[in-house]
Amino acid sequence: MRIDPAGVLLGGFGLAAGLALPLVTVAPNRLVSGQGVSLWAVGQRLGPQLEQVTGQDAWVADVSSTALALALVVTSLLMLSLIAFWRKAAMGPDGMTVALGVALIPALLLLAGRYALHISQNESTLSRTALGSGFWVMVLVVWLAVSNALQRLRAGWALGAGVRAVIAGCVLTALALGWCDQLSLMREFANHADTLGAAVLRHVQIVVLTLLPALCIGLPLGWMVNRSTRLRQWLLPPLNVIQTIPSIALFGLLMVPLAWAAQAWPGLAAMGVSGIGLAPAVVALTLYSLLPVVRGTQAGLAQVPGAVLDAARGMGMGSAQMFWHAQLPLAAPVILAGIRTATTQTVGLAAVAALVGAGGLGAIMFDGLFGSAQDLVLLGVLPIVGLAVLLDLGFEVLNRLAHVRTGGTV
Repeated sequence: MRIDPAGVLLGGFGLAAGLALPLVTVAPNRLVSGQGVSLWAVGQRLGPQLEQVTGQDAWVADVSSTALALALVVTSLLMLSLIAFWRKAAMGPDGMTVALGVALIPALLLLAGRYALHISQNESTLSRTALGSGFWVMVLVVWLAVSNALQRLRAGWALGAGVRAVIAGCVLTALALGWCDQLSLMREFANHADTLGAAVLRHVQIVVLTLLPALCIGLPLGWMVNRSTRLRQWLLPPLNVIQTIPSIALFGLLMVPLAWAAQAWPGLAAMGVSGIGLAPAVVALTLYSLLPVVRGTQAGLAQVPGAVLDAARGMGMGSAQMFWHAQLPLAAPVILAGIRTATTQTVGLAAVAALVGAGGLGAIMFDGLFGSAQDLVLLGVLPIVGLAVLLDLGFEVLNRLAHVRTGGTV
């Protein structure tokens, strides 16, 4: 019998979170701190409903979904905590871990949604049922367990992406069918549905307007830095210093010069440049993005073997031909890694730009922070996480294509 230490650790954490931490918190209204309710207490509260079935189809469906969710959660937690000890078959335990993970995350959400519905029907329609720390810890543990199992199975990126897409699809289906409408997070979504779409588009706009100048400036600078040691010594230290400046401080430092520039040149003001709003956000985020782009480009070009350049030169290629047909294809994976880092960094830092009036999902997040509304904070944060994950997946696909084109292995 072979033991997977990572699986044992994750299973223990998941089981402990299920037993010790609250699955949900229930508060009398939106602003009051809630009382934690454990997974065991949720089961005790919902369990007696199974004895109250009277033949009404809607009630039977509601009780059946509750019972199914509760059974899946309890069974999956127990199985995930024990499965790491069984390693006799190479495929069996890891495949079961993936299957249980696919079932457990939607089941946890469904169970929390059923409990929120029970509270709203039996206690008060003003009460708020929020997802507790136990829910988030268990979801994180299951996600890591699934990732660990996929790695042990040596699954390709397509299979890994497919498994995660199935989990996301099950969650989105449960939300679309209204099974979780009474959760505080979904009630905040209903209250802000008219502004959430515009906030997402604004956030994407900030990211795009940041990356375009960062790439137009950073890629040529990386190429020049690779060719000139003196330029590297002069340019990289300031870029490193910029990375150490807190984002909100850099936004503040740019407000005065941009306001002065807009006043001195009315053409800039007509283009929307001012001390607050989109301009300081884009300038600051562009400065933050330059270092990973420049360093990634320089590192990618520097790691091209000299023998390849000698062979290209021997074939009669000029400098431009060597760059496009030899250096760039071999350096592409490393360059993409730098752009990938800059992109995910920008998606996260764009939330802070709301403090200088740039808008986006950060505005919703800070509205929740200032109003002590935890689920409103989550309503702003979760789309940011989703956007970062989608962009990261896109760069993963590009990275695989770059390796295939250069004949590398992943």
